[in-house]
Amino acid sequence: MNDYRFILDKTSKKFYCPDCNKKTFVRYIDTRKDEYLQEKYGRCDREIKCSYHLSPYYDGFANLIWEQEKGAFIKNKKAQLTPFKALAKQEIKEPVFIPYEILKATRKGYEQNVFIQNLLHNVPFPFDTKEIEQVISHYHLGTVCKGYRDGAITFPFIDINGNVRSIQAKQFDKTNHTISTDFLHSIYEKDCKKNNKPLPDWLNSYLLNDKKVSCLFGEHLLSKYPTNSIALVEAPKTAIIAALYFGFPDNPKNFLWLAVYNLSSLNIDKCKVLQGRKVFLFPDLNAFDNWSQKANSLQNGMPGASFKVSDLIQNNATKEEKEKGLDIADFLTRLDWRDFRRLKPDNQR
Repeated sequence: MNDYRFILDKTSKKFYCPDCNKKTFVRYIDTRKDEYLQEKYGRCDREIKCSYHLSPYYDGFANLIWEQEKGAFIKNKKAQLTPFKALAKQEIKEPVFIPYEILKATRKGYEQNVFIQNLLHNVPFPFDTKEIEQVISHYHLGTVCKGYRDGAITFPFIDINGNVRSIQAKQFDKTNHTISTDFLHSIYEKDCKKNNKPLPDWLNSYLLNDKKVSCLFGEHLLSKYPTNSIALVEAPKTAIIAALYFGFPDNPKNFLWLAVYNLSSLNIDKCKVLQGRKVFLFPDLNAFDNWSQKANSLQNGMPGASFKVSDLIQNNATKEEKEKGLDIADFLTRLDWRDFRRLKPDNQR
């Protein structure tokens, strides 16, 4: 008999991974109810190229269900909640943020940062140092300088109030394709456990957050650039490359490039900070229909903002490119960024 209530689905059914967006995701099921857990719980089969795995035993979900069903949070039978409603109620608590000192410690080691060095030397049209320095400064890009993620770039998710919500760490190969994805808090936790050290207080509290990536990448720039139109993409990497091609928001005619993190993260909760802005969405090729539907929902829920989905690459991509799910960065890097900046129209559409 299986001792675990929550296990990975043993059928052949696969879902889209919340990280790499490939249909290689195996979800966890509740064996007592014979139903899937929330979409974030599961493991991507692309263990080398993606490695996403979130277990309900890892983030405290299993304990919450156990305590709720044992009556720890139930005062009487009439007030009983389903596990998911009980969990939703717990999410109301104030989030815990990553200390700024942790972010500051990543702002170094660019000479060993594979992604940054690729932009300087290994792309078809290398960027000038000053352009790279500017994009690093705008988005607070950093480096993992030691350990099993040595050389990874860090993409911090900083909210409009300057709070560090999450710091993603991604390792790239020499062609800037993703090798693996991680998060800085997870790297810290694994290092402490490996060396038998207690977790720092901030990390103990942070791990209780139900949502780690709870804001847009680049959201902190909204206050600094209040009039720019917004360009919204899926991944931070795409936002960085697009900003280098289209130009920085110091010019009010330029886009302010933001990212939602992954395919399933485009929702009104994250986008509410875009109220009053003109927003142009640039979905990956395999997400065009999905994002078009979500854009309509966002428009209905946020009448003060304007949401328009770009069909530029969708209409010009080949069948093979669509099957690969390429994004706007894949097309931009084929062009010389200097020529592109000179030729792009002022309205950038």
